[in-house]
Amino acid sequence: MTSAPVALPGLPDGITAGRFLEGFHFMLLARTLEDKIAALYHSGKITGGVYLGRGQEAFSAALAVCLRQGHDIFAPLIRDQAGRMAFGEDILDTARTYLGSVKGPMKGRDGNIHRGRPDKGMPAMISHLGAMISVVCGMLKARQFRGISDTVGATCIGDGGTSTGAFHEALNLAAVEKLPLVVAIANNQFAYSTATDRQYACKDLVDRAIGYGAEGYSVDGTDLAACLAVFDKAVTRARTGHGPQMVVGNLLRLCGHGAHDDGSYIPETIKSTPLGQDCLKLARQKMIDHRWATHSELEAMEAAAAEAVQQAVAQAQRDPAPDPAAETWQPLASRWLLETDHPTT
Repeated sequence: MTSAPVALPGLPDGITAGRFLEGFHFMLLARTLEDKIAALYHSGKITGGVYLGRGQEAFSAALAVCLRQGHDIFAPLIRDQAGRMAFGEDILDTARTYLGSVKGPMKGRDGNIHRGRPDKGMPAMISHLGAMISVVCGMLKARQFRGISDTVGATCIGDGGTSTGAFHEALNLAAVEKLPLVVAIANNQFAYSTATDRQYACKDLVDRAIGYGAEGYSVDGTDLAACLAVFDKAVTRARTGHGPQMVVGNLLRLCGHGAHDDGSYIPETIKSTPLGQDCLKLARQKMIDHRWATHSELEAMEAAAAEAVQQAVAQAQRDPAPDPAAETWQPLASRWLLETDHPTT
């Protein structure tokens, strides 16, 4: 008989030090990789936009850690590198997509952020904000029609994306159909450069949940432990028939909208508030304070992350680029359906 995990000081009920360490691992790996990607972009080695999740890693990783790989659906957005990795995306997939390798999941096409593995429950991202919610709703309904149950579909969006018609239509549908959907809203205080007080008039975005008939939660998006606890509850509620769940993570984007943007419009007065805390540094300090890891162990984790990133980038840089004369130009979905005997999504 297996005993229940013992609650530890500094962690919410049900969240173990092992779960916290898992989330931290993907936060660290994502930050390390994105720092490298940004450096490659600024040196002219990456074509297209680069959008970083700096400051949002805890919120993103916590959601994906609470999902079941190979069973659930996860549709990440541009700042969800940590969540992508926590859901099983190989670091080499990321490097190959950014560097245009023909061996990447998108075969060197579709831009450097529009990547996915539909056969593994991760659809490729759509830039039109709000659109991924309806895609996940459709995938959930398709599974229901085939008698596949106990599946949760999760997707991410920013505060600005919640103002779109696609967001409203999809969430309304999810509530009416009582779909097992989790929507993670990273309220990073700016829709590109537009502050939240010019986006919505409600006190908190979570206030919108009740109007849709969804269950809502508001959480400190810089606190990995708090994010793990709220997503654990939301995913469990969705999985057990309680309909769509809306989780709003309050945090600050610790960089510009993209690597091309210096973020100079973000006031220092906001940066100095709790919203401006670096979730990675906070999680690291928590592990030291509670003796879940030593300084040397954390340094070893950082060195391992740097080595993994270096190897993936080096491999992607050696890969061939697409050959237009040999390309079939089939859409990813068509190619996947042709190559898959028993599609699961």
